[in-house]
Amino acid sequence: MSNVSGMRAVQITAFGGPEVLQVVELPEPEAGPGQVVVPVRAAGINYADTHAVENSYLSQQKLPLIPGGEVLVELPDGSRGLGMVDGGYAERTVVDPKRLIGVPTGVSDAQALACLVQGASAWHLLRTSAHLAAGESVVVHAAAGGVGTIAVQLAKLWGAGRVIATASSPDKRQLALDLGADAAVDARSTDLKAALIEANGGQRVDVVLEMTGGTVFDQSLAALAPFGRLVTFGMASRQPPQPIDAGSLMAHSTAVIGFWLAHATTRPGMVAEAVTGLFELILAGKLRIVLGGSYRLDEVAEAHRALRDRSSTGKLVLLPNG
Repeated sequence: MSNVSGMRAVQITAFGGPEVLQVVELPEPEAGPGQVVVPVRAAGINYADTHAVENSYLSQQKLPLIPGGEVLVELPDGSRGLGMVDGGYAERTVVDPKRLIGVPTGVSDAQALACLVQGASAWHLLRTSAHLAAGESVVVHAAAGGVGTIAVQLAKLWGAGRVIATASSPDKRQLALDLGADAAVDARSTDLKAALIEANGGQRVDVVLEMTGGTVFDQSLAALAPFGRLVTFGMASRQPPQPIDAGSLMAHSTAVIGFWLAHATTRPGMVAEAVTGLFELILAGKLRIVLGGSYRLDEVAEAHRALRDRSSTGKLVLLPNG
C-alpha cells in the first residue's frame, strides 16, 4: 500500500510564457541517500526561470517541469538552510543538508534568497570575472533588478571610482541612485554608447555588467575604454548581439567575458564564500536588499510577467506554503 503523501507545486507540461505555469497536486518527492524531504519556506524567482519555462536558456529542460532553482528550507532541527535544487516551486523539496548554507539570525528568508543566485552572481561578476580594481568606472545594466541592486552597492563598497546605473524608468533610476550609483542612464537611450560615456564625465568606461543582449551589448562594448571588460551574464532581450570581431577586441585592448553561475556551483566554496560574505554585509548594515514582492503559488504567472515586462524591482519570492 502506498504511503506517498501529496503536495502542491507549479508545473509546466508545455514550454511557453507565464500562461503555461499551472498549480497541480503531485506526489511528495522521495529522498535519496543522505537527503531529506523538507518544507520550502520560500523559493527564489529569478529571470532565468522565465527562460527555463520556455526552454530558451543555456541548459535544456525536460517536460514535465517544476521550475525553481533556489530555496530556503526549514530543516528537522528547526534551522534554516539555503540551497540550489531542482523543482523549487513546490511545497516540499529534497535536499542534502550538508550542501546547504546556514542562514544566520538577523537575515530574513527573502534577504537570504537574494544572496544566492542573484547575490552570488553580483559578487563574482565584479570580483571573479571583471576583477574590479579600485577607481575603475562600472556600468550596471538593469540596476533596479535583483543582481543590479546588489552589484551597484558592491561596486561602491569595493572602491569603484564611478558607478553608472541603467534602468528603464525614472523610479528605477532613482532607486539606483539611492543605492549609491553616481549616475543613472535611461536604458532605452537611442545612443546608449554616448549616454554611458557622457555619464562617465566624457571618458570611456572600464567595466560593464550586461544581461540584456542585442543592441545594449553592442553599444556597451563600443563604450569600453582600453583594457575595459564587458561581462555578459544574460540575454533578457532575447535578441543576440552582433558577432564579436576578435581583431576589434585586440585593436581596442578590450575583453568580453561570459558568466554563468552554474559553473561556480561546481567549484567548492565559490557560492558559499559569496553568500556568507553578503550575509556579513547585511548584518553589518552595509548592504540593503531590495525586496520586490512575495507571491503565492497561484500568483506565480504574475511574478513571471513582472520580470518579463520589467515592472519589478529587486528580489521576487515565492511562498509555496503561504
